[in-house]
Amino acid sequence: MSGVWVFRNGVARLVSNPHVESIDGSELAATRKAVLVHIPTGEVITSYESLERKLTSIGWERYHGDPEMLQFHKAHSSIHLITLPRDFSRFKSVHMYDIVVKNRSYFVVKET
Repeated sequence: MSGVWVFRNGVARLVSNPHVESIDGSELAATRKAVLVHIPTGEVITSYESLERKLTSIGWERYHGDPEMLQFHKAHSSIHLITLPRDFSRFKSVHMYDIVVKNRSYFVVKET
């Protein structure tokens, strides 16, 4: 078990991730935000239009199979598929890391 032990009102509680969970337990406090960065240009990806331009330039193609999400596949040379929520506001770090794992030389996730 790792984290920070907090004693409040005679009760001990383990806060396992103090960067995300508030110490007093009142609410979640997202103190850090992850962003996807395109390594060759240093550009922070702020929209799906920008991301699609970067992905297509390195051989990814848009897959139009499911209207509920955005999907990209790597032409005919790979079995990899990138699946993203349709709404960019729901684009989370798990999606960013999926892109990074499949494109290590082109993208990185940074915390702001």
